[in-house]
Amino acid sequence: MKFDIPHYVRGILSRLIDNGYEAYIVGGCIRDILLKKQPKDWDVATSALPGEVMRIFNDKTVVNTGEKYGTVTVVGDDGKVEVTTFRCEGGYSDGRHPDWVSFGDNIEDDLSRRDFTINSMAWNPIKGIIDPYGGVEDIGREIIRAVGNPLHRFSEDGLRMMRAVRFASNLSFTIDDETLEAIKNLAATIENISMERVREEFFRMLGGKHPSYGMALLLDTGLLDFVFPEMLMTIGFWQNNPYHDMDVYQHTMCVLEHTPNVLHIRLAALFHDIGKPYCYTEDIEGVGHFYGHDKKGVEIALQTLKRFKSSNKIIRKVSLLVEHHMRHYKPSERDRIKRLIGDIGKDNIFDLLSLQKADAMCKNKPELIDNVLEMENTVKEIINNNEPINIKDLAINGEDLIKSGFNPGIEIGKILNELLDMVIESPELNNKEALLEIALNKQFN
Repeated sequence: MKFDIPHYVRGILSRLIDNGYEAYIVGGCIRDILLKKQPKDWDVATSALPGEVMRIFNDKTVVNTGEKYGTVTVVGDDGKVEVTTFRCEGGYSDGRHPDWVSFGDNIEDDLSRRDFTINSMAWNPIKGIIDPYGGVEDIGREIIRAVGNPLHRFSEDGLRMMRAVRFASNLSFTIDDETLEAIKNLAATIENISMERVREEFFRMLGGKHPSYGMALLLDTGLLDFVFPEMLMTIGFWQNNPYHDMDVYQHTMCVLEHTPNVLHIRLAALFHDIGKPYCYTEDIEGVGHFYGHDKKGVEIALQTLKRFKSSNKIIRKVSLLVEHHMRHYKPSERDRIKRLIGDIGKDNIFDLLSLQKADAMCKNKPELIDNVLEMENTVKEIINNNEPINIKDLAINGEDLIKSGFNPGIEIGKILNELLDMVIESPELNNKEALLEIALNKQFN
């Protein structure tokens, strides 16, 4: 196989080799090349010590990104490359970091400490591929398999269990039986890993082509019990509703699959119906209803995302989509659609429509899909026409009202809101003279 390596990466390999050291590109970039994907990052492993790497590349910017672990980053005009000295490691008494690191002198020992066979390959232009653990074959078989004894690998670093699920999900690979069994046996130890690192893997898993497959693996391995226990109540919770032929969990997974690959929309898919088991009631005909499940979903989303130590931006966006996901309107309800846009914001309305479309696709009710598509067209018309949707779109402001004799304070906001209600229903009223006349004639003050 031809390895198409950027010239700046080849240059780093060549300079190290020309100075008498071994050097290879390693890990994920080899995996990506074999999968015919463009690597996002380039990593080089070498027999040169960090100080020697700095000396060899003294004409470039070299950043000390982890000298304790043998890593420096060589920064060039075309890109940056992490260069790490061959390593051997001691035990992982904290279940996350090696107790000691020593620098080695051969690539095979360095590869032996890595997590999975598909990440334990190396290449250089002289020796070609170095693959002591069968990574090339496992890529061909579409298998995620731990290097060596999987119980030892996951005991060293419990986060590797989440990485196994993430790689399997994002690549649509299966997890090797022995590796899968080891995850099941050690799933509870994921609680020893910092929530930030678990969240990072979980969110990256959601960014794959089939995120529901990753969720299924989390459930099968038992990791879901510790990573996202809030989801467990939805499993087997049937909705007793003619529009649903799935339990809440199955419906949620269907919605997740139909959302675009945008993190906050996929998280909103996970949370949009998570409140249903807490809100179930039946009418006199025995049909199930879930009044208030949107508000309960927001409550659970806030609790869970804060536990994940997510950013305030993610928390805000997910909560907003979950809160409003039940607001479906017909094109004839143009004023209500405008109020929805005003409430959620133009920058969020199409994310909400994406969630609503996915939700509609997963219900036994085709007219819902048509309704969302019609609503989307109406939203586009409103925005393209610059129709007023909030107070700042009004042709007058608080200063105009004060100049006309109205008292500053709370009443100004009340007047503007009432004028907005009128303009939403009758956009033609939105000119300064007309609105001032309405305000004065109504004698708000």
